[in-house]
Amino acid sequence: MGNEGPDAVAGDGEGPVRQVGVAPFSIAPATVTNREFADFVRAARYVTDAERCGTSFVFYLQVPEPQRGQLRQVVSDLPWWVPVADASWQRPEGPGSHVRERPDHPVVHVSWHDAKAYCAWAGTRLPSEAEWECAARGGLERKRFAWGDDLWRDGVPRCNVWRGAFPDAPAEGWRPEPIEAGSGEPNGFGLFNVCGNVWEWCEDWFAQGSDRRALRGGSFLCHDSYCNRYRVAARGSNTPQSTASNIGFRVAAQRLIT
Repeated sequence: MGNEGPDAVAGDGEGPVRQVGVAPFSIAPATVTNREFADFVRAARYVTDAERCGTSFVFYLQVPEPQRGQLRQVVSDLPWWVPVADASWQRPEGPGSHVRERPDHPVVHVSWHDAKAYCAWAGTRLPSEAEWECAARGGLERKRFAWGDDLWRDGVPRCNVWRGAFPDAPAEGWRPEPIEAGSGEPNGFGLFNVCGNVWEWCEDWFAQGSDRRALRGGSFLCHDSYCNRYRVAARGSNTPQSTASNIGFRVAAQRLIT
């Protein structure tokens, strides 16, 4: 587990490379989808943190152009994030958008608390970081990605990460948004989109004494010019109540007792 190579982000605590033991476990092949989360919301009558707050963060190019001029940018060092009123898991880009035509896409705008509530209802749990990385590696040791070391195949990234010049000029034909949770090529263990697409909440705190929970996998907004955290050893974090258009989660089954 971990990475101490030249592409490691030292401040994220990726290294050192170390042996970590995990008990037998199972993990979902894909992140929780809008369809699955809708079943939970209907059954539990659950209201997410973003819905209670009334706003959530959306990447600015996901917002329809006529609406962008009305938005207020509040994160000075991350100007591509904008708070959108009424953006939530059901309306990922705010009013006028809806997930009804995206049932198999990853649910987004879910906080760590929302993910935990879903797990409690579904009889599942969030994976630990060690479990997540073990599964994401797909049986490959010391490789950058779930399939090996090379990001590119035929001039195209092998996962859903930013294409073009970040953050204002996406490549023609590619949209800055998640793709279906079960799309693309699986890794050696049958897991989809462990690199890129959406960040995935894990059970762990990001660091001892931290007020942030760990996120793994990167998202469609990752790009080497800004953030190369779509590698399997890379780590991200956010506060447990935070929500955004690139944050989802994957579930694990309860540990087996033998």
